[in-house]
Amino acid sequence: MTVLHESPHDGNFILSEDAEGRLSRDTIVIASGAGKLLPGTVLGRVTASGKFAPSPETAADGSETASAILIGHVDATDADAVAVGLMRHAEVNRFGLIYHASVDDDPKKSAKWDQLRAVGIVVR
Repeated sequence: MTVLHESPHDGNFILSEDAEGRLSRDTIVIASGAGKLLPGTVLGRVTASGKFAPSPETAADGSETASAILIGHVDATDADAVAVGLMRHAEVNRFGLIYHASVDDDPKKSAKWDQLRAVGIVVR
């Protein structure tokens, strides 16, 4: 029997958000080179450019601090990509979140949850 795998749907990780998404979401730019990203990817903002990238465990450019979650699919492999990010006033399902490869265990994920909580995104 063939096993089928379904990729995450846009916003599938959102449990609740304020004002029907009008207050919780912003248009953001994903930095070129970030690759193909799935909904639920935890993002950090690169300080110098203001663009977003998957939030690694450690970095020196600002992206190490989780501050948003990608809502839909995006391809920023070869160029910057405009996307929608969940930025504040929301609750999300922890099982729907996708992390940078360096965030590979529960303590590291928990640290990202604390960073998201600081901007008003509660991980459940």
